[in-house]
Amino acid sequence: MAAHPRVVSLLPSATEIAVALGLGEQLLGRSHECDYPPFVKALPVLTSTKLEKGLTSIEIDRRVQEIVRQGLSVYAVDAEALRALKPDVILTQSQCAVCAVTPADLEEALSAWVGTAPHLLSLAPDDLGDVWGDIGRVGAAVGAEDRAVEVVADLRLRMAALEDRARQRGTRPTIAAIEWIEPLMAAGNWVPELIEIAGGTPLFATPGQHSPWLEWQALLAADPDIIVMMPCGYRVPQTMIDMAPLAYRQDWRSLRAVREGRVFVTDGQYFFNRPGPRLVESAEIIAACIEGTDDTSGEQRWIRLPAQ
Repeated sequence: MAAHPRVVSLLPSATEIAVALGLGEQLLGRSHECDYPPFVKALPVLTSTKLEKGLTSIEIDRRVQEIVRQGLSVYAVDAEALRALKPDVILTQSQCAVCAVTPADLEEALSAWVGTAPHLLSLAPDDLGDVWGDIGRVGAAVGAEDRAVEVVADLRLRMAALEDRARQRGTRPTIAAIEWIEPLMAAGNWVPELIEIAGGTPLFATPGQHSPWLEWQALLAADPDIIVMMPCGYRVPQTMIDMAPLAYRQDWRSLRAVREGRVFVTDGQYFFNRPGPRLVESAEIIAACIEGTDDTSGEQRWIRLPAQ
């Protein structure tokens, strides 16, 4: 491995991990979804999606099912551009073929490689421990092991501070974290852990297990204290538009969280759904929702819906 390896990241969370490890100047290319920190937007884009822009959550679900039924991938890789960059390391993932480029999408580019093929590091975290482990794996792949240890230690300290805050608060409200609107899906994997760290009691999903579909009647029966909307890949304005079918339901207003103004719409593109350093900030957002505080960052990381 070169002293300063050339890195391509085809996964937003891996890009954020690489930057946290001090590899910003060594990043050569990115996926079409890698957009943080902002400077990475200037890097060559090496992937594209078959999903049209502006689709609602139900339209995205139907389109993905159609693509999968045809035996196709949701994503395409610019193999020629990737080979031209001659990376030493390619960061990707194998957890979700719908969420981002997988190793299977890279087969064409790698099969025609001339010279020494790059090291392909595929991440597949299921829970928070896996995320911390992946930071270490990326560090090992790029010769930044010591920095990875420091980054993880800092993230753990921030999580511990949130747990202390939760213990002082005492009460642990029930929280429904919604990862998709139509069809309804609860947020799984590491999100239940984030809720527990922030001081809540997660409903519907189990730590370390994939996000489950959620029946509407189950949501009504649980009547959670707090509902946190965090659709994968959605920013706050897009979620607000997509929530219209929920808001028009008469039984939506029967939920206690709706009546009491305890429904929060969060940024599901930058937080919660990217298993990297900003999961700590994601837990901090949940803590703020529990405490009922407003976002004063000016970035619209979350908003609180008025009582209905």
